[in-house]
Amino acid sequence: MTIRIKSLNTNMSNFERQFSSYIKSNNAFNKSTQDKVDKIVSTIKKNGDKALLKYINELDGYKVHNINSCFISRAQIKKAYKFVTKQQITALRKSIKRIKAFSQKQLSRSWSITNDGSMLGEKVTAISSVAIYVPAGKASYPSTVLMNTIPAKVAGVKNIIMVSPIDKIENHALAVVAADLCGVDKILRIGGAHAIAALAYGTKKIDQVDKIVGPGNIYVTLAKKIVYGDVGIDNIAGPSEIVIVADESNNPEWIAMDLFSQAEHDELAQPILISKNAKLLNKVREAIKNLLPSMPRKKIILKSLNNRGLFVKVKNFNEIISIVNRIAPEHLEIMSKDYKKISKFIQNAGAIFLGEYSTEAFGDYCAGPNHVLPTSGSARFSSPLGVYDFQKRSSLIKISKKTAAELSKISSSIAIAEGLYCHAMAAKYRE
Repeated sequence: MTIRIKSLNTNMSNFERQFSSYIKSNNAFNKSTQDKVDKIVSTIKKNGDKALLKYINELDGYKVHNINSCFISRAQIKKAYKFVTKQQITALRKSIKRIKAFSQKQLSRSWSITNDGSMLGEKVTAISSVAIYVPAGKASYPSTVLMNTIPAKVAGVKNIIMVSPIDKIENHALAVVAADLCGVDKILRIGGAHAIAALAYGTKKIDQVDKIVGPGNIYVTLAKKIVYGDVGIDNIAGPSEIVIVADESNNPEWIAMDLFSQAEHDELAQPILISKNAKLLNKVREAIKNLLPSMPRKKIILKSLNNRGLFVKVKNFNEIISIVNRIAPEHLEIMSKDYKKISKFIQNAGAIFLGEYSTEAFGDYCAGPNHVLPTSGSARFSSPLGVYDFQKRSSLIKISKKTAAELSKISSSIAIAEGLYCHAMAAKYRE
């Protein structure tokens, strides 16, 4: 097992060129895949349930005779509990409690101000219907259910539909139970681009939703991109990534395992370690060498480390700040003893974990903040999923007769300058 993690030093003459090329995200999609997804979405939009049934039987890995059989019944949900342990249910309930408590702090409320009989403000309302996409395949992802459903429930969304390519209840029982505990209204065993299209445009059997959230494979991602505008979406997610800032005081094995925690997601995941201490970087390399052979997903981890892993030796504090903000990582662990000082200067990161006990794994499952985070450098302009993603704002404007006389002069002057005569006259009528 050959481990070849790329190393860079800011003293290198070609550091800038190599660093830029290594962290550059590649979200380009294969044209043939795009064409396939385009066809799936347009066919579902045109032919509804008939096309949906065809794609389910072709692509989801199991056979169904009608769309009604895709809805998971109360009896099937009850069956799912038989395949889940009491310990797992307890863990889910505790995680739900923490995520809900955090989410409630994000809740926006309507507000207004009044002056001279005029009122200005915002009316905050929840999105009416939301779909949660939960991957299935070879694993069950109850954490995805929790992180996408709880903020929607806290926001006040009335109709939450979960879709997932569930072959057998027993294989994905924990995700089904999580959906039940979170209060999901309907669960459909459908996946892929065809599920996204059905939710975006509706069919006779499946209601159209207002927003679709949740991660998926390339087909799901492309389908979300296509339907955006007809419905809302959360984001266009790329491979998972983690940046760890560490020093000589940190445990090399803890660092190695935290790098593994992202690398095991995907061969394209990017684990990056930054440190001023060369000895620490060498110790982590040795820890990786010793720990990796015993990891169940070692093949995936190895490819991630060799293809996209990066160790960066920096000279000083300023270089740490500059590099982290340029990467704008999905997950940032500041394990160094001076994490408080460093964190003050971080502007671009999806989630920031402070101190060596704050492993990213806690954030994935139960710390409280959402684990749906901006990837591929989009933390420069995006935020984690939250309650605010399931709420919308309407401006409130009530102008009194007294204020109208004042605003009329302002509005008509600007309107005339823009060549919009009717705007100007509409304002002047209120003088």
